[in-house]
Amino acid sequence: QVQLVESGGGLVQPGGSLRLSCAASGFSFRSYNMCWGRQAPGKQRELVAHITSGATRYADSVKDRFTISRDSAKNTVYLQMDNLKPEDTAVYYCVVPSRNSWGQGTQVVVSS
Repeated sequence: QVQLVESGGGLVQPGGSLRLSCAASGFSFRSYNMCWGRQAPGKQRELVAHITSGATRYADSVKDRFTISRDSAKNTVYLQMDNLKPEDTAVYYCVVPSRNSWGQGTQVVVSS
């Protein structure tokens, strides 16, 4: 059974940084592409960052500010978020896209 546990969310001022972590278990982590998604208040969920074994891609809204990475030895995927903006406020989810599996999410609030 796929388990995805996110951590690292919180309140941060505009321009600040946060690093999210996702501990994955219940599947062969190395064999799967991983994503981070988010859902802002009143909006649909969207995928913002994607990583394969070596390549990454990002939604235009977060490109050059967010960095996704993975540590296969720890079965963990990360999202480094820099230069955060109020519009980045959302619940952030760890996602296994090929299984449509989403974690429980971690809240990020960007506000002064």
